[in-house]
Amino acid sequence: MLQVENLVVSYGKAVALSEVSLRVEEGELVALLGSNGAGKSTLLKTISGVMAAGAGSIKFQGLELTSLAAHQIVELGVIQVPEGRELFPQLTVRDNLRMGAFTRRDLVAVERDMQFVFQLFPRLAERSSQMAGTLSGGEAQMLAIARALLSEPKLLMLDEPSLGLAPVVRDDIYEVVQQIYEERGVTILLVEQNAKWALEVASRGYILENGRVTIEDRGSKLAENQHVQRAYLGY
Repeated sequence: MLQVENLVVSYGKAVALSEVSLRVEEGELVALLGSNGAGKSTLLKTISGVMAAGAGSIKFQGLELTSLAAHQIVELGVIQVPEGRELFPQLTVRDNLRMGAFTRRDLVAVERDMQFVFQLFPRLAERSSQMAGTLSGGEAQMLAIARALLSEPKLLMLDEPSLGLAPVVRDDIYEVVQQIYEERGVTILLVEQNAKWALEVASRGYILENGRVTIEDRGSKLAENQHVQRAYLGY
């Protein structure tokens, strides 16, 4: 479904990604692990078209993405939930969700999906007329994921969905991510600080270090890798 080959991305003269290659097959949940500054968010932003690639290729269902604008990539079904959520704080919860569906024309289907995310996140239904800027951190993360689902993702990219959340709220987010993957069949590329959980749910995983992919394997195999255990699992 997604094929990244020899991707190079720079901030001025500083190279953020150096010949990164990875793939995500349809129906997979692929985890991308690495320390702060390793280039994980940069990779997701480049796939989304928010950042420009200096070299290399990004193909989604055979179509080259590096020449497309961000809104065109969204229309293809490549949807990112960014770190920091980036909601519209002066809009209501419901209007934020509508913004997720701005490329869709079937309003009946949009309303159906609206009801689905309200079932998935009952707290959002309770706060549908509340301004997004007044939500708690956990509620804001729920809204960011729900807004992405309103975009009808074929590939959902989650950037640190549990960052800064209380443990009980974090567990709720984990449960929802697994539900989206297992019950809705959405293909997911996951960047997550909780490496243990990420590798438990992932079909496969990649380790990104200093802008390069250093290890690729099945999630269970990565969890057994001594370097991964020392660097990311605290063993």
